[in-house]
Amino acid sequence: MNPNLNRLQLYPFQKLAQLLEGVTPRSDLTPINLSIGEPKHATPQFIQKTLAQNLEGLANYPTTQGSPGLREAIAAWLKRRFNLQHINSDTEVLPVNGSREALFAIAQAVIDASLPEPVVVCPNPFYQIYEGAALLACAVPHFLNILPQNNFMLEFGQLDESIWRRAQLVYVCSPGNPSGSVMTINEWEELFRLADKHGFVIASDECYSELYFDERTPSLGGLEAAQRLGRSGYPRLIVFNSLSKRSNVPGMRSGFVAGERTIIEKFHLYRTYHGCAMSPPVQAASIAAWSDEAHVVKNRRTYREKFIKIAPILKNLMPHLEIPQGGFYLWAGTLIPDTEFAWLLYRDYNVTVLPGSYLAREAHGINPGLNFARIALVAPLAECIEAAQRIADFIEQL
Repeated sequence: MNPNLNRLQLYPFQKLAQLLEGVTPRSDLTPINLSIGEPKHATPQFIQKTLAQNLEGLANYPTTQGSPGLREAIAAWLKRRFNLQHINSDTEVLPVNGSREALFAIAQAVIDASLPEPVVVCPNPFYQIYEGAALLACAVPHFLNILPQNNFMLEFGQLDESIWRRAQLVYVCSPGNPSGSVMTINEWEELFRLADKHGFVIASDECYSELYFDERTPSLGGLEAAQRLGRSGYPRLIVFNSLSKRSNVPGMRSGFVAGERTIIEKFHLYRTYHGCAMSPPVQAASIAAWSDEAHVVKNRRTYREKFIKIAPILKNLMPHLEIPQGGFYLWAGTLIPDTEFAWLLYRDYNVTVLPGSYLAREAHGINPGLNFARIALVAPLAECIEAAQRIADFIEQL
């Protein structure tokens, strides 16, 4: 077996299951689970209908590159959403089966393990796929701590020049999981400067890009930042996005990667051998989803209402709690150790949240997730309000 498998840590939800094992929560309170970032809003009927109407596609082998219609729908959406002047649907767009598998696979395609001690840079806290991808590509993960005192912005100076010289891949996530912070044009400019200097690939995880709360100011994406900064052809950049959060179809496993054509070309070659083409019925439903914005606006409105009603309940009780720039998480301080907070909250109030330390690693002398909790506002509004009131009662009795 690959010895690097032994370097993988348990997934955060496995750690949470172990933490809560044997605990009997109060039976007079209905359970409310706000620990997993799984969308719970209904899948739009037109997406379901399109999927059902195209089941005859199951009789055909799909291609890794996907249908021209799907690539064109994705490219058209990218142009509309990020004000792009140009994106080539044939050479700069590639459908994938959800952003998760592609975020893992890109490290396997990019990392040159023949070079001494290749480095993958990740934000911290982070989506655990980044670390696992780095380790199984025989690279060393290094972390940039995302901290409240810097408004959860990337601080590239945390890593020495010797580490940047060995960097081959840098993962970023905007809006961030779990902080919800959106990368600024200044952060992008500095990251592009470092990429040009050291030659690494940027993998921008933008699966929460459509969950922002001011319709006048959509969150900035990597391709848009590259265009603003005059980086024609999106050099050294590949972005990842998905329908899961945008359209409430996590079970469809539909997303895309887009960016520099030479990276897309090599990634396409890798995926041809990997055997991960998207099912034709899913492709048809994806075209419909990428081509409609009305359901996305409605989805954002629902999340906005949750934050507006829930944040005031907890605002003065949990340090650092703010309505995020994007995403569907509240990232807030716990006052007591985060694992104790989650354990007691589950036992005494039957609400499940994720300890922040499970989403981070110790780096630069600290675990930046320590004494934070990630609260996923994915349940129906009434359940989220009830959970917030229980959390408030719990904190007040501490």
